[in-house]
This record gives sequence, C-alpha cells and structure tokens, in this order.
Amino acid sequence: MPIILSPPRPPSQVDHATVYRREDEFCSWPFTSGFWENGDGTLIANFTTRNVAYDSGDAIRHDVLGQNSSNPRTITVRSHDRGLTWDGDNPQVNMMAGPGGAGAGMAAEDMPTMFDAAVDYRDPNVLVSSGVMGGFATGGTNATAQLSRDGGRSWGPTIRIPKENLDATTGIQSTLVRPDGRMLMFLFSIEKDNTNRRPLVYGSTNEGREFHFMSYIVPRRDPWGQADGNFDDPSVAFVGHRWFYPRGYMLPNGRIICVVRCQRDPTGVMWSEVYASDDGGGSWSFLSRINDFGAPCSMVIMPDGRVVAIYGYRLMPSGIRAAVSEDGGKTWGSEIIVRNDGGSWDLGYPNAWLVDENTVGTLYYFNSKHDPVQAAGGVRHIARSIFSID
Repeated sequence: MPIILSPPRPPSQVDHATVYRREDEFCSWPFTSGFWENGDGTLIANFTTRNVAYDSGDAIRHDVLGQNSSNPRTITVRSHDRGLTWDGDNPQVNMMAGPGGAGAGMAAEDMPTMFDAAVDYRDPNVLVSSGVMGGFATGGTNATAQLSRDGGRSWGPTIRIPKENLDATTGIQSTLVRPDGRMLMFLFSIEKDNTNRRPLVYGSTNEGREFHFMSYIVPRRDPWGQADGNFDDPSVAFVGHRWFYPRGYMLPNGRIICVVRCQRDPTGVMWSEVYASDDGGGSWSFLSRINDFGAPCSMVIMPDGRVVAIYGYRLMPSGIRAAVSEDGGKTWGSEIIVRNDGGSWDLGYPNAWLVDENTVGTLYYFNSKHDPVQAAGGVRHIARSIFSID
C-alpha cells in the first residue's frame, strides 16, 4: 500500500533547555561521544568541545576544527531526573581518561585486545565506551573500547578491537546487549582511500573479555549508486557516503533494527535508513527509509512497542525532527518538528531516551538563529528537548 504523507507537525507538548554553553567554545557531536543510563537511572552524556573565536564562520568550519589544537576535550554531563535538568554548570572533563584512558599514548600494536576479567553486560552498571584511535573515520583508524563496572564513576584501560583483516574500523559509541548476554558492537569499516564506509557488527566472546567480527549490515556496494559522484576534494571527508554511523536497537519481539546515516552532502542532503536482523545480528536486510532528509538518528523504543526516531535536520529551516513507527520500523508516520529555529546547518547528532510512556527526551548540539552572536550560525552549544509522542 502507498504511504499516506501527512504534513509535518509540532508535538503537542515540548520543552527546550540549554544544557551546556560557553561563549568561547564549539560544542558538538554527542551522538558519537557516548550516552548511557546506569543502574540507578542516571543519564550520562558526553560531547566534544574546543576553544574557538566566533569572529567569523571560517574559523569554525569542520575541516579547520579538525586541524585546530585549541584544547579539544570531552565533557560529561549527568541528569538524575530523566533529562529535565543536567549538571552543565559543573560538568566532568575528560571522564574517559582514567587508568590507560584513550590509549595513554600507546601504539596500536602494544595495546591489549581484551579486558582483563570476565564481563556481565546484563549488569546495568556495566557500561561500554566504543571509540576509535588514529583519527576518525579514515583509512588509518582502529576501533577501541573501554569499560566501567561501577555505573560510569570510573573507567578501565582502553583496549584495541582487532581489525581481523579489515583496512580500518571506527567505533561510534553504539552497543547493544542481547538477552543471552552477548554485547553487540556496531562499527563501520573504511577502505584504504577513505571511501566506502560499511557498517558492521562485532560480538563479545570469551566471557565478555574480547570482541570479534560477526557480520556486515549492508551490501559491499550500493546497487543504486545514490552516493556516487565526483568527490575528489580531500577537505570534504564525509561527502557522498551511502552508509555509516550504525546504531542498533532490540524490539520487544526479539528483532534487532539498525539505523544508518546516508548522504550526498553533510550540510543537509542526508537521510536515515533502517536494516533488520531476525537472527541476533548474524544477517541483515533492508527494512525502510525513515525520512526524506535528516541524520544521524537516535531511537527510543516506547513501552507499547512504538519506535521513535529523532534526528538533526540540516536543510533550512534547520532544527531537530522526529518520526514514529507503529510497526517496528517498517513504516513511519508524519514528521514531528521538535524545533526549527536553527541558525545554520551545523547542529544535530542527538542521543535520545525514554521519559515516560508518552514522552521522550533528546540531547544534541545546536545553534540558534536568534543568537546575538552569529558566525555562520549562533554559538554551538548543547541543548535538550523533551516532547510528547501523540
């Protein structure tokens, strides 16, 4: 049956708040920085920040930021009330830099490839950080992992995830625990020339100590060529990639769905697709396209089984949008405009969580068209929205 396309709509209830803002900082990319809920219900969110001057948009272009060593760091904020308030006035800096944190300057070949003791991933206070060393999403990277056994208060040494004959792998803080206790780690591989990013799954073995390749999520090449084109400009690292940034979720019926980002242009022409596995992540098939435009996407599985997808929308009017599926991600309802007051395309990368049976929350980076400071958009800061799913 054809999909009935209803006009986009605002939620009936929505509340926005600033989580963290500094006038001389560029805050960004929560989706790839880490988000957890521990055993006592505390929400823990990471994002990256660095000192910048908002004199012009040129100084905060992403290719320039990647070459800028102006004190980059990871900031951690926490919420104890389902995301209503956060400790952004007194955050933690570089939480992951504990014993052996971030590799502690070790060469990849010298890093351990397994945790030093058995891990029960069903313990709600066992948290995993899935990251990367050697850059980000390029032909020289290697996925890594760190472990907290105390709900995020402390973190152990970084381990290297074996490449297992892949050219390069990148971790993006995307994991899922199966009911049998196996941790699935969603990564993507990259070929030597930095092209053809391909989402894949690693699974925990050896009582949770180590991880090994299980399956690819998407085909080797896109048969439709939707990201084909001339992308020779080396400064544009993310243009024209069909599939990357995988994140998996388990539905009440045991099916695993994985959302991936697709794009032709990182400043707006991007969309989100869903793949499904009915054998615990061993094999995958295409399920649906969530939206016309908007990625990367974070999901919430509601108590009644509805799937809520939240994503940054980088075309004008830019902001944060959402869609709801009532059939496990096969089809999606009308688009929800959570907010459309962005000052430029440079926003999004949300993480999302359940607030109550009809309400979700999301944390993202943002810049406002109403900001008195404008440098190709307003000051990049961290915000959150809590809204109803009607």
